[in-house]
Amino acid sequence: MAKRDFYEVLGVAKNASDEELKKAYRKLAMKYHPDRNPDDKSAEGKFKEVKEAYEILSDTKKRQAYDRFGHAGVDPNAAGMGAQGGGAGGFADVFGDIFGDIFGGGGGGGGRGGGGGGRSNVYRGGDLRYAMEISLEQAAGGYATEIRVPSWDSCDVCHGSGAKPGTRPETCRSCNGQGAVRMQQGFFSIQQTCPTCRGQGKTIPDPCRSCEGVGRVKRNKTLEVKIPAGIDDGMRIRSAGNGEPGINGGPSGDLYVEIRVREHEVFKRDGDDLHCEVPISMVTAALGGKVQIPTLGGKAEIDIPEGTQSAKQFRLRGKGIKGIRSSYPGDLYAHLMVETPVRLTDAQKDLLRQLDASLSDPKHNPKARSWMDRVKEFFQA
Repeated sequence: MAKRDFYEVLGVAKNASDEELKKAYRKLAMKYHPDRNPDDKSAEGKFKEVKEAYEILSDTKKRQAYDRFGHAGVDPNAAGMGAQGGGAGGFADVFGDIFGDIFGGGGGGGGRGGGGGGRSNVYRGGDLRYAMEISLEQAAGGYATEIRVPSWDSCDVCHGSGAKPGTRPETCRSCNGQGAVRMQQGFFSIQQTCPTCRGQGKTIPDPCRSCEGVGRVKRNKTLEVKIPAGIDDGMRIRSAGNGEPGINGGPSGDLYVEIRVREHEVFKRDGDDLHCEVPISMVTAALGGKVQIPTLGGKAEIDIPEGTQSAKQFRLRGKGIKGIRSSYPGDLYAHLMVETPVRLTDAQKDLLRQLDASLSDPKHNPKARSWMDRVKEFFQA
């Protein structure tokens, strides 16, 4: 199935600002997030589509490539046009190779005619993703930690040459150091990457045993990551240049730390607001009183009025979370739940029956009375 236009996916114009893109993404991501739509494959697919669209359009270089070439401009499988920016061997190079020999044009890649200096084969390193799980408290107040990610370092034995100490790489005899070979087929001349040196232009007869001729070894490196206060689940932090290293001197990719906020035992987050359930006894609900409730900053106290019903909601202003892009913190909503006593003794049951009998007057149960009236009207209709 063909991909939809990324601007259409986010519901924004092609000249939308970065702030408009962020607002549109946040709104749709919250709507289709898998946690809010469990077992809903359609919502899951839309969430992935929205996430992909924002990842492309929020990156200046990728957005420029997309605006110019469409989906092909950011497809990693469409070499030379993609968002990796700078890989050789793309669409334009292919036609340059074929028609360059016919019309004497410059072509799009390898040198020819003994001029030396073939393809550079410089590629940007791939991006890395690191999933980090944090608590709600850490998300609200910010968090600094260290992570270990895979990295490549120059081989200490061969100093990056890939050749055994005392030897050095040799010019590839198949392509004479060009990194590419040409195949003549009738009227057409097609250039391909040299199969012997794989486009490097050099071969290593005696490779280094430490790195097996690669010139670099894989190690782990430790990075410090600072999680900004107010970050939300699904957001990510970009660490420029800490992805996979480039090839032949190309720039390194980026590291993306994706945030996952653990489910909290007390609070549920909704944007910058927090929600929690507060159980109270029947006596407190009937007679009123003071109840302590938790907040991320400590304890707070609310006054329960006499005759409070279950599911009554209390709002504590400014006791929520101050989001990354917010000027003020959200609110905390406490939802009261009147708790029914369990495991009563016979004496307690008798007391409750006496109390129930004393409350038979409808004035003590206004909701029950109005509900019964509606039921009678329903059956008489």
